[in-house]
Amino acid sequence: MFSKETLQHIEAQALAAANARIELAGGAQLAVLPEAVRLQTLEAHEATRYRFRGALSTHSIRDFSNYVTKHLDDADAIAPAGFVNQDSMSAEVVFNLGTPDLAGHADDTASITLKRTAAFKAVEAIVGKRLSQKELAEWLEDWARNLEASAGDARLNIVQAIAGIRHMTIKATSQRDSSVGDVSERRSAMDEIEAKSQETLPTSFSFTTVPYEGLQPTLISLRLSVITGENAPVLKLRWVGEEAQREEFADEFKNVLSSEIGGLVPLTIGTFALGK
Repeated sequence: MFSKETLQHIEAQALAAANARIELAGGAQLAVLPEAVRLQTLEAHEATRYRFRGALSTHSIRDFSNYVTKHLDDADAIAPAGFVNQDSMSAEVVFNLGTPDLAGHADDTASITLKRTAAFKAVEAIVGKRLSQKELAEWLEDWARNLEASAGDARLNIVQAIAGIRHMTIKATSQRDSSVGDVSERRSAMDEIEAKSQETLPTSFSFTTVPYEGLQPTLISLRLSVITGENAPVLKLRWVGEEAQREEFADEFKNVLSSEIGGLVPLTIGTFALGK
């Protein structure tokens, strides 16, 4: 009598020797192999690879476009396709995606993720943050070359604007009214708190910067808010029209890619994941 392990070993060897195959509709094939068999490609020991595949990743639109253009010229691409993710400001080109009738392996790709500039990251970090006079004044000094200040409709020198922030004070006034009638007595109190400065106080700022490397310069409007409920003023900057402007950045990214490689690769808005 053979043991269970011996029978399993004999069965595995028979399957491996038989090299049994199953053909499915559409030309797909399955090989019948024992569970313990490990497949090993010999490509690593050949002089060249069986086929080209790789994954480029870059932040540069110019380098991305040059690589895509050259790679399509050099390679026998199988229905390449590009996908643009406007939310993450990224894109990917799959050189061997193929078609539903002739599917490729989709393992030869180039991807780009736009890099935020230092100035744009500084704006994103400061917007909506509660700031002291010192913190805002120092930030304005750091980025003075990108900034223009306004007080209402009047243009304000950035040096004056910074001085206005530094010299801001809180002023509180109190007013009491009293009214006495024959059968009633009414008293009211009103406290007014306002922020004032020895210099002209700015109300808004215009910040000019390239938001992402490869895009055009843009002007970001920042509105200054002063919170006066505490002993010292608390300052905030609000990005006016932030969502709409971010959509403009995404549209510009798509348009730049279309002008660079749109004639070579069809571009689709969205992301792509290869099915298993």
